[in-house]
Amino acid sequence: MALDPDTARRLRDGMTHGVLSFPLTSFHDDGTLDPDGFRTHVAAQIATGPGAVFPACGTGEFFSLDEDEYRQVVTITVEEADGRLPVVAGTGYGWAQAVRFARIAEEAGADALLVLPHYLVAAPQDGLVAQLEQIAHRTRLPLIAYQRGQVAFGADAFRRVAAIPGVIGLKDGHSDLDRLQRLTLAAPDGFLFFNGASTAEIQARAYATVGVPAYSSAVHAFAPEIANAFFTALRDGDDGTVEKLLRDFYVPLVELRDRVPGYAVSLVKAAARLRGRPVGPVRAPLTDPSPADLADLRSLLTTGLDLVGAQL
Repeated sequence: MALDPDTARRLRDGMTHGVLSFPLTSFHDDGTLDPDGFRTHVAAQIATGPGAVFPACGTGEFFSLDEDEYRQVVTITVEEADGRLPVVAGTGYGWAQAVRFARIAEEAGADALLVLPHYLVAAPQDGLVAQLEQIAHRTRLPLIAYQRGQVAFGADAFRRVAAIPGVIGLKDGHSDLDRLQRLTLAAPDGFLFFNGASTAEIQARAYATVGVPAYSSAVHAFAPEIANAFFTALRDGDDGTVEKLLRDFYVPLVELRDRVPGYAVSLVKAAARLRGRPVGPVRAPLTDPSPADLADLRSLLTTGLDLVGAQL
C-alpha cells in the first residue's frame, strides 16, 4: 500500500526536540472508558511539547482495550494533535488481530503504528520477521517494530525487517547495547531508533553512545516538567542536572517501580492522579499502588518537582 514518506521525517524531527509521549488511557472508577478525561489528559500532554504522541501503547494499557475503546482513544488523540505532531498508535497480538487495530488507526487518522510484542508464545527469527511482513502488507501506515520480552531481533533478521516496505523504525526495550549497536550498524540510512526501556531516562546516556539518543518517557505522562528538564539537560550536556535528577528522582522511582509487577504502569497512573489528572485507575490484571507505596510516591514526586522548580 502507498505510504506517506513524510511521516518518518516528521518523527525524526520530533525526536530531536522532545521526548516521545505515551499518554495514559483514562477510566472511570467502575473501569469503563472515560473519553472526556482522556481528552483532557492527552491535550495537556501535547501542550507540553513532546516530539510525538503514542496513544494506546503499553503505558496506555492497549492490552485492556476493546476495539471501540481503541478507536475512541486514537481518534481523540488525532483530534487533539491536529497535525502539530505525529500520532503513533499501538497495535499488537497476532498479526490478524494487529491488522484489525491497524485499520481502525488508519480510519482514525493516525500517522504510524507501534507494533507491540506479540502475545504469549516464543517464536523463531523467521516468525518475528513474518509477523511484521503480514501487518505491513495490510496497512498503509508506517510501522515501528518494538523489541522487548520475547521479541529480540538478531542482525540477519533485523536486516530483513528493515527491508520490509513500510517498516521505518525500531523501539528497543531490551537495553542490550551490544546487540543494539549491531542493529544500528546494519540499518539502512534514515532508519529510526529509540530507547524504549522502562524509565528510559536511566539509560539515556548509554543509549546515546550507540547512536540512539531519542527515548520514550513514562514520566512525561505525570510530570512533563521533570521529563522536559531532563531532556534539555541531556541535550545541552548539563551533566550536573542530569546526575542530580537521576540520583534524587529517577533511581528512587525505579526502585519503587520494582516493588510490584505492573507498577511500570500503575505508578505512572497513580502519580498522574496525585497531580489531579483525570486518568482514573488501572484495569485488571494491573493493580493500583498500596497506601504505603502511594505515600512514598507522593514524597518522591514532590522531591522531583522541587528539583525543577515545580509543585505538586
